[in-house]
Amino acid sequence: MSEPRGRSAHVDDFTRRMLPPRELWARIDYDALPELKRYPGQMNCATELLDKQVPRFGNKIAYKSPTESWSFAELLARANRIAHVLVEDLGVQPGNRVLLRSFNNPMYVAAWLAVMKVGAVAVATMPLLRARELAFIADRAEIGVALCDIRLKDELAQAMGGTKTLKQAVYWGEGPGNLEAMAAGKAATFENVDTAADDVCMIAFTSGTTGQPKGAMHFHRDIMAICDTYSRYVLKPGPDDVFAGSPPIAFAFGLGALVAFPLQVGATTLLVEQLNPQSMLQAVQDHRVSILFTAPTAYRAMIDLAPNYDLSSLRKCVSAGETLPAPTFKAWEAATGLQIMDGIGSTEMLHIFLGSPEGDLRPGTTGKPVPGYEATVLDENGNPAPQGTVGRLAVRGPTACRYLDNLERQRAYVHDGWNLTGDAYLIDEDGHFRYQARTDDMIISAGYNIAGPEVEAVLLEHPKVLEAVVIGAPDAERGMIVKAFVVLRDKAQANDATVKELQDHVKATIAPYKYPRAIVFRDQLPKTGTGKLQRFVLREEEKRRG
Repeated sequence: MSEPRGRSAHVDDFTRRMLPPRELWARIDYDALPELKRYPGQMNCATELLDKQVPRFGNKIAYKSPTESWSFAELLARANRIAHVLVEDLGVQPGNRVLLRSFNNPMYVAAWLAVMKVGAVAVATMPLLRARELAFIADRAEIGVALCDIRLKDELAQAMGGTKTLKQAVYWGEGPGNLEAMAAGKAATFENVDTAADDVCMIAFTSGTTGQPKGAMHFHRDIMAICDTYSRYVLKPGPDDVFAGSPPIAFAFGLGALVAFPLQVGATTLLVEQLNPQSMLQAVQDHRVSILFTAPTAYRAMIDLAPNYDLSSLRKCVSAGETLPAPTFKAWEAATGLQIMDGIGSTEMLHIFLGSPEGDLRPGTTGKPVPGYEATVLDENGNPAPQGTVGRLAVRGPTACRYLDNLERQRAYVHDGWNLTGDAYLIDEDGHFRYQARTDDMIISAGYNIAGPEVEAVLLEHPKVLEAVVIGAPDAERGMIVKAFVVLRDKAQANDATVKELQDHVKATIAPYKYPRAIVFRDQLPKTGTGKLQRFVLREEEKRRG
């Protein structure tokens, strides 16, 4: 079946012009699932996620926070009013880019949906980004308008002084002329723009750990495709579920977890702006959360605390953004009786494409391809690698990498119809995909290939270890050595005796050549705002150290 291609509604054709040539796209198969085959040429994801849900779920709570609750009908009315503000007061036309900046709260969801409704393109930005980073994104995507939480005004205002295009910003929260005041007098109804299924609706910028951030462009149909693949066939939520989690909605993982998936099935979502292990467990207990999304480091931090809370409502726990070590999987199951559903996705592919449903979970594996996706492991020549052999993960499905005006990176990411994610994997005898490392994280020491996450998993099995990261450090004799950065449960035990104890533990558990020849104790490890460990920060430290 050919891809559903409709009549573009974009008056501003910037995103169409910035798409890579179609011959550089990965192969997309719309015959893989019945849901994908039914996509029409014209589709607006806000219509699918919200407008169509109101007749059935209008009075049901769609979003709640510690201070407010919005029904599906209220969410629709607010999104419609903001849509009128965008069009009537800010002059936003279909295809224009709109920068969004906020913590996780219901107003952010309404603003995102409003951008979809008017046929514009959402460019969500993490709350922790600074002015220089915001200015780069604004100029790269040629953004003219921003909607922003008033508490994040300072960095955005500073960024606007240094951009070529971003000249208008409206803030919500306290203050005169805010978005709520502008929207209050607008109609609660809005006729959504009749966008094409393949009109770009969002540009998600990567974290930029290997250079300047790159913009990944996604269509309206992509938003629905992640719902009709991962959510429908792996997560399997229902209208009685209560979603919660730590990933920012500005992060693709959070957009699916806290916006697209719950809205599509009429579920309720709890949004808490600042979550730590204690407050996350408290939220599960107080709000009867049933589906939780967070990072592996958060699950590990919650293990010892879990017995102090009533988690009986919790039925599904999803992990992504970082490999899930087998010890964390097993310890969480022992503490809660629940198995963590691991998964891997990417900004380029929008959401999780590799991850198994309940009943097919295995500790230490990411799982199998999500229905609708294909995955394989390729050798250095681009051919399928033998079973059990480490190679490059290659994926294709209904979502794909389309970089914003970046042919060099597009050619690096897409080969022969496959998306190459930059991850090293092997496929075991049961067909489960086992993560080894990022392809640039493999440690080659004295001729041995060593996967840092494997050593990390062994270190995490030791009772003294709370967190661990392993990288390759330059070494004159061996080329590289395995170096571990460890956070201990008891910081008073950070001494030479513990170093030897941990080294001996690794030697006794896996091949001795993999043991960390250097161990550094830290009070904390560098992480992103989503809880993902930043190995590159430690690698940069080692480079500077020489």
